[in-house]
Amino acid sequence: MLKLTNIKKSFVKNNEIINILNDFSLTVDKGEFVAVRGTSGSGKSTLLFVIGSLLTPDSGTVLINEINPYNLNPENRAIFRAQNIGFIFQQFHLLPYLNVLENVLTANLVVKNNKAEENAAELLEKINLKHRLNHVPAELSVGERQRVALARAILNKPKLILADEPTGNLDPENSKIILDFLKEYAADGNTVIMVTHDERATKSANKVITL
Repeated sequence: MLKLTNIKKSFVKNNEIINILNDFSLTVDKGEFVAVRGTSGSGKSTLLFVIGSLLTPDSGTVLINEINPYNLNPENRAIFRAQNIGFIFQQFHLLPYLNVLENVLTANLVVKNNKAEENAAELLEKINLKHRLNHVPAELSVGERQRVALARAILNKPKLILADEPTGNLDPENSKIILDFLKEYAADGNTVIMVTHDERATKSANKVITL
């Protein structure tokens, strides 16, 4: 499903080269739920951005279903990303002027699906947000916002989910909802890679990588 080979990524700060990823290689199969751990600055989020085709590595290859997204032009890469990768972030990144249903449907802007609204409503019902469809993010709890972000990430049924601290701001009840859903999604033959400092979240994964 996912294969990283000899990935290198560095940044320049104050005329100093900072190596974040250095000859990093990784293979993740379908059905795996991987937790990525490490100290601050170890490259966890950088790794997610590289995998998600959002940050071009200095060298090395990224293969998702045997396709290197960095070999695609920007337009085709965006289409590939929308079709194959779902993102969940700690800060949610919901659009404040859209309601819950509309936020989830933003995932359909690139990948056109005539049943997107029906699918979104079903997802929101599954995660107990049917009564919130017409509410904007400011009217939601933190846990509800993260569940909206989860629904948006999986609307297109991507084979790869990338989650950056998805339970970092959540109470135990909402954390369990998110983690149970991700475990189920991986068990259905998809792949989940989650950056986390949360010991509860780590225990939900079937593989742990430390940077």
